Amino acid sequence: MTETPSIWPAPATTLMGTRHSASSGHYLASSAAFAILEAGGNAIDAGCAAGMALAVLHADEVNFAGVAPIMIRMADGETVSLDGLGVWPRRIPADLFITEHGGTIPPGLLRTVTPAAPDAWITALRDYGTMGFAQVADAALRLARDGFAAHWLLVDGIEKRQAGYRKWPQNEEIYLPGGRPPRVGERFVQTDLGRTIQTMIDAEAAVLAAADDRRAGLEAARAEFYEGSIAERIVAYHEANGGYLRADDLAEFRSRYEPVVAVRWRDVTLYTCGAWCQGPILGEALLILERIGIDGVAHNGPEYVHTVIEALKAVFADREHHFGDPEFVDVQLERILGEEHVAARAAGIDPERAYDGLPPALFGRSQDLPEAISAEEVRHIGEGGTSYVCVVDRWGNAFSATPSDGASTSPVIPGTGFVPSLRGLQSRPDPRHPSGVAPGKRPRLTPNPAIAVRDDGSVLPFGCPGGDMQVQAMLQVFLNVFHFGMELQEAVNAPRFSTWSFPNSFAPFDYLAAHVFLEDRFDEAVYEELERRGHDVRRWPSYTRDAAAVEAIYLNARTGFLESAADPRQPAQAVVA
Repeated sequence: MTETPSIWPAPATTLMGTRHSASSGHYLASSAAFAILEAGGNAIDAGCAAGMALAVLHADEVNFAGVAPIMIRMADGETVSLDGLGVWPRRIPADLFITEHGGTIPPGLLRTVTPAAPDAWITALRDYGTMGFAQVADAALRLARDGFAAHWLLVDGIEKRQAGYRKWPQNEEIYLPGGRPPRVGERFVQTDLGRTIQTMIDAEAAVLAAADDRRAGLEAARAEFYEGSIAERIVAYHEANGGYLRADDLAEFRSRYEPVVAVRWRDVTLYTCGAWCQGPILGEALLILERIGIDGVAHNGPEYVHTVIEALKAVFADREHHFGDPEFVDVQLERILGEEHVAARAAGIDPERAYDGLPPALFGRSQDLPEAISAEEVRHIGEGGTSYVCVVDRWGNAFSATPSDGASTSPVIPGTGFVPSLRGLQSRPDPRHPSGVAPGKRPRLTPNPAIAVRDDGSVLPFGCPGGDMQVQAMLQVFLNVFHFGMELQEAVNAPRFSTWSFPNSFAPFDYLAAHVFLEDRFDEAVYEELERRGHDVRRWPSYTRDAAAVEAIYLNARTGFLESAADPRQPAQAVVA
């Protein structure tokens, strides 16, 4: 596991407002969203503006042509999810990585799936927004073209992954300007990405010059990416360099509206995305813990930490053994979230002893697990991944999105400034696995935006970066708020713990078995007692990005206030009015 030094150790406090709010993984993205809100845009306009800005500001962790799963809850209660997730090219052999690459998904073009984020932002704007592409993309354009001050998270990520960036000259040119990683405070510019965004804006402008049709303008911007000059660059590079992405893969791609998964927990309905990502296990974990019972258990004491870790092992087992693209796999989600299965998972948890490894499937086939290794044996620094944005507007609409994809393990398309989604690294090389490779199939995604709605009408959009840590951090923050009664920023600041007793979601799928990591802010007795119960305890710094970075906004129906929080574990910021 990597350890990011604590740079901002001082806890923030909850920001309170009455009009609208945005919270995201970078203060300039939150500012971009806030400017849209102040200009009269709604939460969807503002969220998309921040999401595209994050693709510039978190350039090593969010790719403009990556993934962007989105959840929207309108003030009238309509709640939708948009997958924002690409699919494997239709011509890629399902067994390619078994027959030709020794069961691995190598760095490079072969891990490419269709780029989804541009389509996702534009689809959300078209169907639920009020503004055009030029207005919403303006901040991303300006930040790419004119640059911004490199922040510690960007610098740290590029330093750790610079060997990857050096594999392709076009990646090195962007991420290692002058042959080295940028330094904190230096201007970081992405000229080619700025040109790409401007090309899409120009395509929209050409349509709007002929007719005042917002939807037609948005479609023109989208078409420029998926069928026009940008698509031509992508396809030409893939054809010349052994990739599988072709013109029809791009032209026929559309992000999909997918059913949201609703889980009832006490007086809260938790909405997550479906089993094409890991979202449903967040609700499952809540149900298991409710079945076991955590009333009266001390917050972050050894009993609580042990119980939550073991519940997380149980839900990660269901993710490993069952989850995959529901278009290809019968996930049986109703069964997994059903009372009988939840009870069985809860009954399998020993209150005094850690389970050794990942539990087996309780129905169907248990997947074969890789050989367990220790944290010291982790084979490489993984791809950077993910940011998050949430927005609530003056009308009560809520937006939650988790854009992602890095740029150190696959080549930038020359002249574009972006890497078409490398999210194939979350599929399993063996096509027999539920999340295995297949033409037209989606990888099993870790990003999973969520929205919780209380029976009194209060709404909480929340989420975070962090790969396999996302659900773990979101669960802890949710319980901090709704079970332990913490105010929102306190819930985000609280020390976190984690389990890694499952195959990692990213190639090469490292399996750390009994490892647990805790931030170094727990009582000493907690570490000792967890060791006694059989956990392999490791320590993180006091505030580490490895423990994820949760952003959240709580529209409190009882007080009428917007309560906003941003995680001090990254250069995040909430903005309210």
